[in-house]
Amino acid sequence: MACILDRAFANQPALVAFLTCGDPDLPTTREIILAAIRGGADVIELGVPFSDPLADGPVIQRASERALKHNTSLRDVIEVAASIRREDAPRCREVGLVIFSYLNPLVQMGLEKFAAAAAAAGVDGVLATDMPVEESAEYRATMQRHGLAPIFLVAPTSTDERLRKIASVARGFIYAVSRTGVTGERQQLPEDAQKLVKRLRKFTKLPIAVGFGISSGEQVKAITGFADAAVVGSAIVKMIEQNPGHEAAVVEEFVRALKGKC
Repeated sequence: MACILDRAFANQPALVAFLTCGDPDLPTTREIILAAIRGGADVIELGVPFSDPLADGPVIQRASERALKHNTSLRDVIEVAASIRREDAPRCREVGLVIFSYLNPLVQMGLEKFAAAAAAAGVDGVLATDMPVEESAEYRATMQRHGLAPIFLVAPTSTDERLRKIASVARGFIYAVSRTGVTGERQQLPEDAQKLVKRLRKFTKLPIAVGFGISSGEQVKAITGFADAAVVGSAIVKMIEQNPGHEAAVVEEFVRALKGKC
């Protein structure tokens, strides 16, 4: 179960890079992922575009809109993952691949079909952002039956009881949201993040990755001082939006600089 994720987080602070698949188009997405891998990303979160991304800020919302204009689907995201695994470069077989989605696209495809297809493509884990842990038994069983790590979010508002429950069922790693609200870059790192990691650490030995609002090398350095990984999303998606025709090059440079701070 999730052996690639285990290796991705072993013996080092890790860098997790998020992008919205299909933005600006699928061939470019593939090139951006390869660039992020060359830059040193340890885990890639493959964002599934969704028409009502309530947890996302304006940058990722716009990325979803652009991807959906090209009719990017969950099956397309799975195929992107498969194409990365087919690459000859060793790191393309070593990097963790996580599908990051709202639950609706997974249910629409069918959990069993989705899990089978994702596993066959070489995906390591799935994070369904709006899957409540209290209602996740069938979902978790399906993911784990196909060797996929069910990954869950925790927030500063999560009670200790809920942290304990999530820690008992999560696999791969746990995604700690650094603050309440939606995704997006922030200048200041919330104090809540370190407190949350300390609380969560009482209940789990799984790697803890901190995300939401992480956008600079200094923030990555601060996060990896107390957590196992930093997640960078909106800052990468914004660079993709602002550098048409040069997306892969700017993302590789940015990820390399961030990884250097881990």
